[in-house]
Amino acid sequence: MSYIEKKYRLKINEIFEDLPILENYLIELLNRNSIKVINEIASVCAKFNKSINLILKKYYPEIKEMKDKLEIKSFLKFYYELIAKLTDLVRNIINFQKIDPEYYDKLIEFIDNKETLINGKYKTICTKELTAFYDPTSRANLEKIISEKFLMKSKQYFTIGSLEEEIKKIAKIAGANQVLILPVEESYRKELESAESIISYTVLDDKDKKILHKIGTELKQYLESKNYNVVVKPSFIITNAKLFSD
Repeated sequence: MSYIEKKYRLKINEIFEDLPILENYLIELLNRNSIKVINEIASVCAKFNKSINLILKKYYPEIKEMKDKLEIKSFLKFYYELIAKLTDLVRNIINFQKIDPEYYDKLIEFIDNKETLINGKYKTICTKELTAFYDPTSRANLEKIISEKFLMKSKQYFTIGSLEEEIKKIAKIAGANQVLILPVEESYRKELESAESIISYTVLDDKDKKILHKIGTELKQYLESKNYNVVVKPSFIITNAKLFSD
C-alpha cells in the first residue's frame, strides 16, 4: 500500500468516525416529531453530503486494496440512503408542511440499524458491484454494450439487466453521483395519480442544474420509451413504474 493510499485511508476513517456525532444529533431532532426543526435537519443532511462528497472526490479514488474498497463502499451506501431519506423528508415538509409521524420513527430505526445494514445488505450489494466491475469479462462486456449505445446515436435504449439496473446506469452515464429508488409517498400522487416509485439522484455539485436537468431528461425519455408515465422534478422523478426500492 502506497503512502498516499495509507494517508487517505486514515482520512476516510476519521470522517466516518466523526459522523456518528451528527447521527446522534439527528436522532435528537427526529425524536421531536416536529416540522419546526426542518432547517436543522436540512443542515445535518448537508453536512453528511459534504463529508461523503469529500471522500468520493478526494480520497476514495486513491484506494486500491479491495478489502478497503469494500468496507468504504459499504459505509458510503448507508450514507447515500440516509441522505436520500433526509432529502425526501425535507422535500415533503417544505412542499406539504406536514409529515406522517411514523416517518420519523422509520428514520430513527434506519440509523439504529446502521451496523447491521452495512455488514449485511450493503456489503452484499457492494461485493457484487466490485466483483462485476473488476472482473475482466464482465467489465469488457459492459464497456462494449455502452460503446455500442453511444455509437447508435439514438434514443433506442439497451437492456442488459433489470429495469432498476438500467435506470441507474442511464442516470450515472448522464452524470449522477448517486441514484436511489424509493417507495412512493401518498403525497406524490397529487403530482401523478398512478405513481408507484420515486427515482432520486444527486450530483457532486448540487448547484449544477444542467446536469440535474440532463439526468431527468434522459430518465424521462427512457421510461416513456417503456410506456411509463413520468413527472420530472429538480432532483428526482415520479413514475408509475413499479420498481424495487433500495
